[in-house]
Amino acid sequence: MPRLIRHDATGPIRIDPQDKPVFVCACGLSQNMPICDGAHKSCKDEAPGTVYVYDEARKQVIEERTN
Repeated sequence: MPRLIRHDATGPIRIDPQDKPVFVCACGLSQNMPICDGAHKSCKDEAPGTVYVYDEARKQVIEERTN
């Protein structure tokens, strides 16, 4: 079932300790969930208080909703 999930984060979550850092996606746009793939760069200009609805591929904004 499709659903709209609101994410407020615009970057990854760093998890320590490891041999090297692991970043978990917090924006919901990664194609490699739950690992961050850098897709959050496309949401850096999103305005606070606006919900962005992306297409199924999580590549393009298809709707913007303001609260």
